Amino acid sequence: MNRNVLFSRQTRVFTMISRKGKYAIRSALYLARHYGCGPVTVETISGAEGISHKFLETIMQELRKGGLVYSRRGKGGGYTLRQSPQKITIGRIIRLIDGPLAPVRCVSATAYAPCPDCPSEKSCNIRPMMKQVREAISKVLDLKTLEQTLRDSEKENPAAHKEIMFHI
Repeated sequence: MNRNVLFSRQTRVFTMISRKGKYAIRSALYLARHYGCGPVTVETISGAEGISHKFLETIMQELRKGGLVYSRRGKGGGYTLRQSPQKITIGRIIRLIDGPLAPVRCVSATAYAPCPDCPSEKSCNIRPMMKQVREAISKVLDLKTLEQTLRDSEKENPAAHKEIMFHI
């Protein structure tokens, strides 16, 4: 057997959240950490989070269009959260950037579509399990706010969080 084929099959990883989605969460967490301190520039977030400036601009525009952040142009401009970190969930951010949380479309609560290769949803053996997966993922991500995520992260790794600012 070809060793490269075996290796590539073993290293495949199922991912639901894109790199863009992860960067959106990291950016929102950065804004949450500085909530109430005024607008934060893309340059500041980009430098602090190690995200490409151009890629981050695209992400921030999507977050703005989705109603998660305000943007202000000019000197003293930048981005701020539209709501407090206690009101914005991780699930909301992921859906805005990556779409539904469902592993397959036929169990999506927001973007249902039948699977094209499935002869019948009623007799599908996979669908009930995938529905449970979607419900479990939603249960966690729709209850986890930016504030809770920061606090949980601080408990896990206090050295990485020298400053968490909430000026509410």
